[in-house]
Amino acid sequence: MHIKTKDGEKYQLPENIFILPIKEIVLFPTMVVSVYVKNPDYLSVLEEKMQNEELIGLTTYKNAEKPVPPTDNLYKVGTACKVLQVIKGHSGDAMLLVEGITRFEISKYTQEIPYLKANIKELIPTLEKSEEGDALAMEMKQQLEISSSLGKPLADDILINLQNINDYEELTNLACSYLTLPIPEKQFMLEMSDTINRMRQTVRQLSREMRLLQVRGKIHSEVEREMNKNEKDFLLRQELKAIQKELGEGDDEGKMAELKEIKHLENEIKKAKMPEEIEKIAMDELKRLKRIYPISPEYEVVHTYIEWLYSMPWDKSSKTKIDIKKARKILDEDHYGLEQIKERILEYLAICQMQEKPGATIMCFVGPPGVGKSSLGRSIARSLGRKFVQMSLGGMHDESEIRGHRRTYVGAMPGNIIQQLKRAGEKNPVIMLDEIDKLGIGNFQGDPASALIEVLDPELNFAFNDHYLDVPFDLSNTFFITTANILDPIPPALLDRMEIIELPGYIEEEKIQIAKKYLLPKQLKFNGLEKNPFTLDEEAIAYIIRRYTREAGLRDLEREIGKICRKIAKKMIEEGKKITKITKKDIPKLLGVEQFYEDMKQEKDMAGIATGLAWTQAGGEIIFIEATKMPGQNQLILTGHLGEIMQESAKAALSFLRSNAKKYGIKDSAFDKTDIHIHVPEGATPKDGPSAGITIGTALLSLFTGKKIRRDVAMTGEITLQGRILPIGGLKEKVLAARRSGIKTIIVPQDNEKDIKEIPEHLIKGIEFVYAKTLDDAIKVALKD
Repeated sequence: MHIKTKDGEKYQLPENIFILPIKEIVLFPTMVVSVYVKNPDYLSVLEEKMQNEELIGLTTYKNAEKPVPPTDNLYKVGTACKVLQVIKGHSGDAMLLVEGITRFEISKYTQEIPYLKANIKELIPTLEKSEEGDALAMEMKQQLEISSSLGKPLADDILINLQNINDYEELTNLACSYLTLPIPEKQFMLEMSDTINRMRQTVRQLSREMRLLQVRGKIHSEVEREMNKNEKDFLLRQELKAIQKELGEGDDEGKMAELKEIKHLENEIKKAKMPEEIEKIAMDELKRLKRIYPISPEYEVVHTYIEWLYSMPWDKSSKTKIDIKKARKILDEDHYGLEQIKERILEYLAICQMQEKPGATIMCFVGPPGVGKSSLGRSIARSLGRKFVQMSLGGMHDESEIRGHRRTYVGAMPGNIIQQLKRAGEKNPVIMLDEIDKLGIGNFQGDPASALIEVLDPELNFAFNDHYLDVPFDLSNTFFITTANILDPIPPALLDRMEIIELPGYIEEEKIQIAKKYLLPKQLKFNGLEKNPFTLDEEAIAYIIRRYTREAGLRDLEREIGKICRKIAKKMIEEGKKITKITKKDIPKLLGVEQFYEDMKQEKDMAGIATGLAWTQAGGEIIFIEATKMPGQNQLILTGHLGEIMQESAKAALSFLRSNAKKYGIKDSAFDKTDIHIHVPEGATPKDGPSAGITIGTALLSLFTGKKIRRDVAMTGEITLQGRILPIGGLKEKVLAARRSGIKTIIVPQDNEKDIKEIPEHLIKGIEFVYAKTLDDAIKVALKD
C-alpha cells in the first residue's frame, strides 16, 4: 500500500484497484471531470467506493470503436481518482463526477467480468528542484496567462492561484489538462516519468498553441478590416480564405463549381422568355448572387428566388385547337344532364375560337355535395385541351397562402396560386378553387377572401403580384372555376367577381341513368370486377335510391353500389360462381335493412299537420309541421330545435289567424285559456328560416277549423301579419325534394313564378304548381272541402 498526500488530505492507493475504462479523454491529476457510465454492473461498485472514499482507476481506450475486454485495448498508464458524485439516470445509466489524484501503471489485470480489477503501482515522478525546472515553471505560467488573454478558456480560479503553484508535477498536470492534442499524444504526456522532460514537452506544446491563437487573432483582425456592413454575415468564409492563404492552399474546384452554377442560372433566365423588366430584375439578382459566398444563408435565399423566377411559365401556354363538337362530346361522355352548364361552357369555347385572347372567366358552381361540381372542372379542362389544377380553400385562414410570404421571412415561399401555375407548367390552365364558401375568417394573418379578389377580378389579375415573387404575373388567360355548397358565407365583393351557376340535385330518373353509365362501371373497375361484370336493372337501382339513400347528389348511391360490388366479389371467390345480374329482390341480402321509407308523405289527410319544404346544404327536404291545442294560459309552445326566425314566423302566423278569426269562422273564445303547441319533428336537427310561415299558418287554421290538410300538397313561403305570402329562395332544391317524396301539388309564392320557369321541364313534369299571393289562395288548395 502507498499513501498519497494532496492539499493536506490523505488517500490510500490500493494495490488491487477497480478499473473504469473511458473514451475520448485522458485524465490528468488535479482534473475534475464528468464521466458517463452506461454499464449498470458498475453503479453499485462506484456508489460503494464513493461512500468508503476509496480511489478508483481510470484508463483510456486505445480505439474507442473496439470493445473492452480484451484489456489490450486499454492504455497501461491511468489516473487514480476520487469519486465525488454519482448521478443516476432513468435507464440504468449514470453520470460520474471524479477528481484526478495520482498516476499509476497497471501490472496485471486480476478480473474482467462483471467489471475490471487490476494490480497497479504508483508512477512516482522525479521531483528534484533545479534552476531549469524553475525557469520552465515560470515559462509555463506565463504561457497559460497569455493563452487565456488570446481566447483560451481557462477557469478564473485557476488563473488567480496559478502563481501560487510551486509543485512541478501539479503545475505540469494542470497545463497538460488544457492542451488541445490527439489522444495518443496526451497519453504520451501522461506516461512520461521524467518531470523535467515532461515540463519541456509541455512548454513546447503550449508555445505551439499560443502561436496558433496569435495567428487566429491576426486572421480575425484582417477579416474585420476587409468586411463592410453587408459582408459581416460571412465571417466563417473570410476566416477560411485567410487560413488557406496562410497555408498556401486554394479552392479552385469550389470556385469552378460556383461559376458553373452561375452560368446555368444565367442560361435558364434567358430561356424563360420573361418580360423585359422582369428579366432585368432576375439578372440583377444574379449579379447580387455572384457577390455572396455560397456558405452564406443569404446565398440560398437569392438562389431559390432566381429558380422560382425562371421556373414560372411566362411564355408557355396550351396551343390546342378548339373543337366545339369534340368538346360537347367530352362533356356528354363525362356528365349526364347539366345542360345549362354545358351550354355556358360551350359558349365560352366559341368565344375562345373567335377571339385570340377572350379574357379571364370565373365560374362558380353552387350546389349540394355530390352533384359533380369538382369532376365538372376536369371535363372542362379536357374539352379545352388545357392542364387541370385543383386546390382546396376550405379552412384557409392566412392571406399568405394566396399571396405568398415576403422573402424577408425564414422559409418564405410563393402562394398557392403561383405554386399551382408552376406545377401546371403553363400560364393558361384550368384552376379549380374548391370550397370557396369555407374560407377562414380574416384575422391578424390577413383575410384570404380579400386576397382572392385580385386573383379573380379580370380588371386586376392581368398583373397579379405575389409577395414572394414581387413581380406582376398575368392571370388573365387562366380559366378559374370555384365551387361552393352555399353562397351566404362568400363576401359580396368576392361574389361579385364570379358568374354563379347553380347545380340542382338529381331526380330519380337521372340518378338511375348516371348509376348505369358511370357509377357501376367505375365501381366494377375499382373492385377488380372488370373481367367478371354484372348488371343492375333499373328497378334495383331505383330501390337503392329510395330505400338506402336520401341525398341530392350521388355519393351515398356510389357507396352503396361499391358495397354491392364487394359483396359480389366475396361471393364469387367463396362459391366459385359467376354472377351476371342483380335484381331488386337481391338488394336486401346485399345491403341489409332498409334505411329510409319510400314515400315520405303522410299516410292520411289529417287536421293540424301540414307538409312544408325546406332547403339544406345537402339539397331540399320536406318537413312536417304539427299543431295542437290544449287548456292552458294562452301560451305558444314551440319545439323541434327551431331558430329565431322560424319562431318569429310562427308568432306572425298566429297573430294573423287571431286577428282574422271571424273571417274563417273561428270564435274569439277559441283562443281563451288555450295553449297552442307547434312542433317540427326530428328535433335533433336545427331548423330556421322564414319560408315555413305559410305552412305554420295552414296548420293553425286547420287546427282551429277542424278541416283536414291534403297529404299530397306541400308548400313554402313567408307569411306577413296581413296574410301576404312573400317569395323565398332555394326553390329548385325544394321542388326536387317534393318530387322525390311523391308530392303532386306544390304551393309557392306568386312572386316565385318566374323561378319555376327556369327549372328544366323534365324536373317539374307531373307536378301542379299553385301560385299564392295570400294565405287564402293556399288554403283553397291545401284544405279539404
